[in-house]
Amino acid sequence: MAERVQQPPAKRLCCRPGYNPACRQGQRAGGVLCGGAGSAPGGSGNGKTHNPESLLDIAARRVAEKWPFQRVEERFERIPEPVQRRIVYWSFPRSEKEICMYSSFNAGGEESGTSGDNNDETQLPFLRGVTLLEGGWVDNVLQVGFHLSGTVTDPATPSSPELVCSVSVSFDRCKITAVTCTCGNKDIFYCAHVVALSLYRVRKPEQVKLHLPISETLFQMSRDQLQKFVQYLISVHHTEVLPTAQKLADEILSQNSEINQVHGAPDPTAGASVDDENCWHLDEEQVQEQVKLFLSQGGYHGSGKQLNLLFSKVREMLKMRDSNGARMLTLITEQFMADPRLALWRQQGTTMTDKYRQLWDELGALWMCIVLNPHCKPEQKSSWLRQLRRWTSVDVCPWEDGNHGNELPNLTHSLPQAEPLPASLSEMRPHRTVFTRAIEACDLHWQDRHLQHIIASDLYANYCYHDNQEGSLFDARGWPLWHEHVPTACARVDALRSHGYPREALRLAIAVVNTLRRQQQRQLEHFRRHKKELLHKGHTSITNMEGWVGHPLDPIGTLFSTLTESGRKPATQIKQIHRYILKCSYGESYVALAVETALIGLGQQRVMPDGLYAQEKVCRNEEQLLAKLQEVELDDSLVKIFRKQAVFLLEAGPYSGLGEIVHRESVPMHTFARYLFTSLLPHDAELAYKIALRAMRLPVLESTASSGDLSRPHHIVSVVPNRYPRWFTLSHIESQQCELASTMLTAAKGDSRRLETVLESIQKNIHSSSHIFKLAQDAFKIATLMDSLPDITLLKVSLELGLQVMRITLSTLNWRRREMVRWLVTCATEVGVYALDSIMQSWFTLFTPTEATSIVATTVMSNSTIVRLHLDCHQQENLASSARTLALQCAMKDPQNCALSALTLCEKDHIAFETAYQIVLDAAATGMSYTQLFTIARYMEHRGYPLRAYKLATSAMAHLNLSYNQDTHPAINDVLWACALSHSLGKNELAAVIPLVVKSVKCATVLSDILRRCTLTTPGMVSALHSRRNSGKLMSLDKAPLRQLLDATIGAYINTTHSRLTHISPRHYSEFIEFLGKARETFMMAHDGHIQFTQFIDNLKQIYKGKKKLMMLVRERFG
Repeated sequence: MAERVQQPPAKRLCCRPGYNPACRQGQRAGGVLCGGAGSAPGGSGNGKTHNPESLLDIAARRVAEKWPFQRVEERFERIPEPVQRRIVYWSFPRSEKEICMYSSFNAGGEESGTSGDNNDETQLPFLRGVTLLEGGWVDNVLQVGFHLSGTVTDPATPSSPELVCSVSVSFDRCKITAVTCTCGNKDIFYCAHVVALSLYRVRKPEQVKLHLPISETLFQMSRDQLQKFVQYLISVHHTEVLPTAQKLADEILSQNSEINQVHGAPDPTAGASVDDENCWHLDEEQVQEQVKLFLSQGGYHGSGKQLNLLFSKVREMLKMRDSNGARMLTLITEQFMADPRLALWRQQGTTMTDKYRQLWDELGALWMCIVLNPHCKPEQKSSWLRQLRRWTSVDVCPWEDGNHGNELPNLTHSLPQAEPLPASLSEMRPHRTVFTRAIEACDLHWQDRHLQHIIASDLYANYCYHDNQEGSLFDARGWPLWHEHVPTACARVDALRSHGYPREALRLAIAVVNTLRRQQQRQLEHFRRHKKELLHKGHTSITNMEGWVGHPLDPIGTLFSTLTESGRKPATQIKQIHRYILKCSYGESYVALAVETALIGLGQQRVMPDGLYAQEKVCRNEEQLLAKLQEVELDDSLVKIFRKQAVFLLEAGPYSGLGEIVHRESVPMHTFARYLFTSLLPHDAELAYKIALRAMRLPVLESTASSGDLSRPHHIVSVVPNRYPRWFTLSHIESQQCELASTMLTAAKGDSRRLETVLESIQKNIHSSSHIFKLAQDAFKIATLMDSLPDITLLKVSLELGLQVMRITLSTLNWRRREMVRWLVTCATEVGVYALDSIMQSWFTLFTPTEATSIVATTVMSNSTIVRLHLDCHQQENLASSARTLALQCAMKDPQNCALSALTLCEKDHIAFETAYQIVLDAAATGMSYTQLFTIARYMEHRGYPLRAYKLATSAMAHLNLSYNQDTHPAINDVLWACALSHSLGKNELAAVIPLVVKSVKCATVLSDILRRCTLTTPGMVSALHSRRNSGKLMSLDKAPLRQLLDATIGAYINTTHSRLTHISPRHYSEFIEFLGKARETFMMAHDGHIQFTQFIDNLKQIYKGKKKLMMLVRERFG
């Protein structure tokens, strides 16, 4: 709080018309201790005596709590001084709870201060104040009327000197109404010095010197005494008060001054006036500044946590029935509405962050609690309604469902059964903001007699009531029911809890739960009566467009928390609170009621809301409820409830998310079903599997569904088959579906019948290849745990799932495809040799030809696989035969990518190898590239088939084309190798390949390199095995085939030279001269090369004589 040094002006004017000095004789204003003369023996609070309080103290305490002191003065003409003293004494707060609440974020002092930077609990204002008090650092404590003052010393520390703070506190009707401290700290809550002084007065009232209000003392003084009093006061504080004193004196002496027109004078110690609001001091300015600061930090430095702590403080105030709760929430809301980011997000069309959006939700929920205060005055509610309407009319006010409109019903309406409004009408409806529900709640009241009876008494029941009507007030057991829109009814429960009425909240919560259970039973009976008709139609409609899980008011969470909080109380206290329930509910506990309520809410069939935030909220709320349920330890009674609810969910048709038929856009039950499955499995495995298998469906991904087959437990009906809704959380939902399937696979290990059923459900309902692959991997891991023998049944399930993944991803791009293929081969290896043979036999439905040859067949033929499977010779040959067949089939289908792998796999079988080679030859003329042919040719040469290699190399050369400037082309090495191979095979082969080289290669440097290599006796690039075929004589450059190659090389140099000179720049001149040098070397290989080169140079000089500098360099080098 911002603690101001100056005391605020007095709230009221004090005077005594008709004052009679005679009646005050003997009643001087000298101070007495608060617990001294006149105090009741039992009022000291020291616990040493047990004498009854005096009537004076009892009456004074009541008056001090309820009446402003001005009303007491107006009511009684003469108030004896002892009575005044006792009223003043009892007007100070007697409880430390409120002081703690206003000096720390929570009453327990467990949270950090508003700065959020110091997690040391001892630094919290309240705990620091206690330390100062207990350390004896509070001094000069004085109470004058309704004003308490004193000094509090902060002891010196290594980093700061000793600090003496002057503290003053004003109070009225047991509330601190104003505080000041000279420490200068600014915070929302009271500083440690205010805490220390206040606790001193609470804990040590007998040590505080008490005086009547200063106006009473002044009334008792004569004129001389008053003058002396004023002069001494001015003398002591002349530097501070002299200007003010002179100003007041001038005004009083002026007959027409404003001060003379007012009867009486202000007294800061005289207590509150009749018109003053009785509330604890709250520094509004600091609340606004702190909230503004937290919002400006945008989620950094724990600002979100601090804002949530402020919301918790509001709830704490409401629970204490402190009017500052609404006041503080108003200040917070104003700052939220003034957040500049709202307009920016609206302008940019972007959504607010998820955490910030949750803060707005909490803001709306708190206003809902405030307006539903059962004891608020009509004028208060009207004021709040005006505020809420003003906020909701602002353009930037966030919508309830997060930037998306919705068609949710009004709070005061019952559960909707009709179809949604047409689109044209729905567009005309105003958007619902975060405050809309609170605005609607202003129309609700608590005057219903049945409702009042429910919350007023534990014994309200009617055991003679016949529950045979739809709107019955009692159920068959005579317990009261409360028929109202469920979220609205639960909002009433939350409001009662929030405003400090836990018993009343519990009573209403039990009535709501009983109503839900009765409604559930009625729904089941209705479905059983019309089951044949509904199943014949083959479709369903959502019975509740507004789901309870993920609802803005969190009705199920409210009921669960209300019941479990009561369930945690001691048994004796529970019996006192609700004795008849323990007696009549057949041993049912509050925890059991809470668990059943959560199961009812989670199992409700409800439509998936529109918008990312609303959908994420459904998932988040469901996970929060399940986390609470998992904290409850299951006993026999709770297992019975689980069984009962599970059966209902399976049999309740359209009312249940696990009914036989569900709407295409209903919220999936995967996460909830997984919890039910794990909870029921140890007690009723059959029921657990029924629930989990039924929940596996995901109708929103089904394009069509047959309406005739209703015998299967996972029958799916698609009502709107052609529309794909915008499910922003679909990936999360699919992952939860995968988790459910994985949980079932793990539990079914060793049970072939269960595994088969789970496998069938997975194959039918899961559509994501990545999730199926994850399940396959999970099953494989579980089946091959190190501490046990492999589970062959689970391994087969893993293999089947892997095969499904292969089929799904065969025609689609998937970056994990190679990993999937390798894993499948590993899995098939674990299953056995027949599985490997099977996937090779049906490879075309599972793999691409490249995958089948390069991964599958290669892995199968590896030594590690043979060793792993302990295969004999016959089994090895059979497996190898299947691999060769696969390789040949793949080579036929995709020779470009599979021919080499096929040749490699068929090496040990002559017929298969020849067949693969023939496939290569057939493909060489049509679809294979020179790169692929060169690769296979090199392979053939390496395997000892040089003639075959030569044949493939000549086919590759026919597909090649190297231009004049491609002197770094990757195929150059292949061309050189092919020429060397041809040279090694003989003159005829070389003569056949040179025309192909001349036709395909136009690069002069490459041709000259080939020419030089061909003039060597031993090319040097082939093995010694082939070199014996050489003649041992150098081949003549004047005869074929080298003459043709020489002419082509010289021509290439000439053409390249002209091409380079067309766009040459000076920085390339030196490089060009070197190029001409290489050209001359080639020219000189011809018998008339010198003449040709000279003519060539002369032509260049003539043609490019404009390039003087270049031609000068040419003349210098070549003449």
